[in-house]
Amino acid sequence: MGSLDGRVALITGAGQGVGRGIALALAAEGAAIAALGRTEGKLITVCEELRARGVRAKPFVLDVLDTARIPEMVEAVAERLGGIDILVNNAYSGSYGPLLTMSDADFEKGFRSGPFAAFALMKACHPYLKRNGGGSVINLVTSAMVRWDLRTYGAYAAAKVALRSLTRTAAGEWGRDGIRVNAIAPHATSPAYAGWQAKHPEEAEEFCASIPLGYVGDCEQDIGRAVVMLCGPDARYLTGATVPLDGGQANFD
Repeated sequence: MGSLDGRVALITGAGQGVGRGIALALAAEGAAIAALGRTEGKLITVCEELRARGVRAKPFVLDVLDTARIPEMVEAVAERLGGIDILVNNAYSGSYGPLLTMSDADFEKGFRSGPFAAFALMKACHPYLKRNGGGSVINLVTSAMVRWDLRTYGAYAAAKVALRSLTRTAAGEWGRDGIRVNAIAPHATSPAYAGWQAKHPEEAEEFCASIPLGYVGDCEQDIGRAVVMLCGPDARYLTGATVPLDGGQANFD
């Protein structure tokens, strides 16, 4: 018996990296998984991994920038898997770089794929999350929000600050519906991190050395398992929080 047996989790950006790690960790505790993402092949592969762990898993192709499609997609997930108990807003496809090099469209993209998409998903999932005594929402933010030097990360951090604020608001408004809403700010060995590490080995070594625990987190064991805890009964009194899953590097005070 897993701590999440009988629960259904909808995870965006589930085809790789942190989204995949979270999906695997939730599945290990018995949750059925709706894997959402842009690339069908990756989703199919992940769902095969999830089924090998003995859970139901279905791929759903969706670019979260297409917010108009979100309500019908959520309805399809609930119909095929029997409801939605956990929502993980992981997908993000924004822009990085100095502000003066960025177009308005590039800046807006981070908000559209971040807080705008999360808002649409949270609203569409609310009726399902409210059933069966309430559900859980996990929004992915970033420790870049609290850096003093935000050069090249300004647009990214701005979108994630908005998502963090949305998290607090929903936690306050939906608590009486039994819905808990929290955020995590992870450092993880995602494909994006691996690519940056390969191109900038010296910077990556310095970055890793600045983490008190001495390493960048594993997508499943460090990030996914923390999400299991946040969605499970052991965290039933925690809502509106931002949990820094970064080995102690950032200061969120």
